[in-house]
Amino acid sequence: MSARDLSVLASVILIVAMLIIPFPAWLLSVLIIINISLALLVLLTSMNMNEPLQFSIFPSLLLLLTLFRLGLNVSTTRSILSKGDAGDVVETFGTFVVGGNVLVGIVVFVILIIIQFIVITKGSERVSEVAARFTLDAMPGKQMSIDADLNAGMISEHDARDRREKVGREADFYGAMDGASKFVKGDAIAGIVIVMINLLFGIIIGMTQQGLPIAEAATRYSLLTVGDGIVSQIPALLISTATGIVVTRAASDGNLGQDIMNQLLAYPAMLYVAGFTIFMLGVATPINDILTIPVAGALGIGAFMLSRTPKQDESDLMELEEEVEQDEMKSPESVVNLLNVDPIEFEFGYGLIPLADANQGGDLLDRIVMIRRQLAIELGLVIPVVRIRDNIQLQPNEYRLKIKGNEMARGELLLDHYLAMSPGVEDDSIEGIDTIEPSFGLPAKWISEEMKEQAEIFGYTVVDPPSVVSTHITEMIKSNAHELLGRQETKQLIDHLQESYPILVEEVTPNPLSVGEVQKVLAKLLKENVSIRNLPIIFETLADFAKMSSDTDLLAEYVRQALARQITNQFVQGDQSLKVVTMSGKVEKMIADAIQQTDHGNYLSMDPNESQGILEAIASQVEQLSLMEESPILLCSPAVRMYVRQLTERYFPQVPIISYNELEANVEVQSLGVVNVE
Repeated sequence: MSARDLSVLASVILIVAMLIIPFPAWLLSVLIIINISLALLVLLTSMNMNEPLQFSIFPSLLLLLTLFRLGLNVSTTRSILSKGDAGDVVETFGTFVVGGNVLVGIVVFVILIIIQFIVITKGSERVSEVAARFTLDAMPGKQMSIDADLNAGMISEHDARDRREKVGREADFYGAMDGASKFVKGDAIAGIVIVMINLLFGIIIGMTQQGLPIAEAATRYSLLTVGDGIVSQIPALLISTATGIVVTRAASDGNLGQDIMNQLLAYPAMLYVAGFTIFMLGVATPINDILTIPVAGALGIGAFMLSRTPKQDESDLMELEEEVEQDEMKSPESVVNLLNVDPIEFEFGYGLIPLADANQGGDLLDRIVMIRRQLAIELGLVIPVVRIRDNIQLQPNEYRLKIKGNEMARGELLLDHYLAMSPGVEDDSIEGIDTIEPSFGLPAKWISEEMKEQAEIFGYTVVDPPSVVSTHITEMIKSNAHELLGRQETKQLIDHLQESYPILVEEVTPNPLSVGEVQKVLAKLLKENVSIRNLPIIFETLADFAKMSSDTDLLAEYVRQALARQITNQFVQGDQSLKVVTMSGKVEKMIADAIQQTDHGNYLSMDPNESQGILEAIASQVEQLSLMEESPILLCSPAVRMYVRQLTERYFPQVPIISYNELEANVEVQSLGVVNVE
């Protein structure tokens, strides 16, 4: 333990000792001076802090100082009643400070008690209680504000973590201050009781045990008691004042002294008014002009000086800002920062600002928070922060979504309309602006609010503009999730998995697979909309097969087969059968014969005419299923699945390709068509 730690422990032990062991008078005098010094130090510290959390130890320190002061009261009381002496400091306060007059001393003591107990302590207690309640009530709103700033890209993850920690510390601090203010109140009550006991029992002991006359006993013990009371109430008053300053202190950029001078003297014209009022007070009343004119003159001179200062300060500030801006433009960092590319950007025209402005009822930031949570559950991937900004280069009602600097989607919203999607049979009575639903490319109409109820009656799906853009963002991120998973993000997933499965992670990476190879496997799964949330099963499979092959395409196939139950549940809901389109044996043989094996992996090398025929056959089956309002799913053998995917991913990216090994044995498969070529 350090010397500072030992000194704090020794101080606590000293407090306990004062309650039990009689101390000599000279030592009590030293401790009283230390008590006054500590109280003054606490008061000065509270005045120089910028915000309450800079003095977060204050509630605990308040308890220790209160206990220290009460320990001194016990020791001085013991010394006064047993020896009739409590040291030079107490005697000095009882004779010199109050002029040796007991009544004056009692009046001064009572005034100090009233100031502390009724004025400062009562107010501090109420402010502490209200501050604690309001701070706790405001916590959810502050947390949501932090999440909104994080999603908007205004702060980093580190800044958000620091701000959340600060919010929690503020709640703890004000809650502790609510209880600590009771210490000050109890201390004031204890001071009154102790003085009354000393007065009463001091006179009794002086008369009965020391044989003093009643007048001498009353004078002797009353002076000591009053001196002891005043010498203990002065530091108590300082601590009470510090408590009031701490609990009433609002966060600012300066300390109390700076804020008082800056804000009290912020309006120089008011000093002229105050000076004129003081001057008239001397002229219109019997108050001597010698007293009022210098004060009025000082106020006038101060107002004149302050009225000139802001202009000079403003010009200096503008020059300083220009110099800083020029230095930043010259620095190499100003160019380097321009190279940063945000993972996800959402830009919109000025007409869509109400979407993101909470003051205008916009909830886009909250929706994006929910999107990130939803995709984390569905895909098992932590989506990066979506940076939201307005762009005057876009049309007023236009928006676009960029991933890693490249535009991935663009759309248009009419904030005062609703998007109505036809149920299949359109009704001519539904009037609106024809458009295309941006997420799935379905024909739709922008309709007015008056037409909304009628459209819903005719079976139209009606959604508001925020839901339209939220769905579009969700679908675009899901379809491009594999691009958002880099090596750094993969390393974070591995580190998270290692906390629960350290042996499993050690068996896979860094040998036999590097982080980059693991990232390729996970990206291939995400590209086909397979969730990677079940990382333990994925790593179990990689641990089994990575020693036999480092081909990431082949490893991804093994992982898909290990995730058979997950993939089956993805396409089969409840007891429904799985409706698929199968590949004929002829087509699968054509694909298998076209596989070329090389040292760098296998790839599909098929005659253009043959591949064109297969694609046309798949397109025909997909069209037939669309007419039947069925979602197309292509089922093939495990040996050719990934090559079928290579063949079709450019033309049918949304059509799932699954193999027989990726289906549970108890699933009923119903073939709605066969892909065949003549």
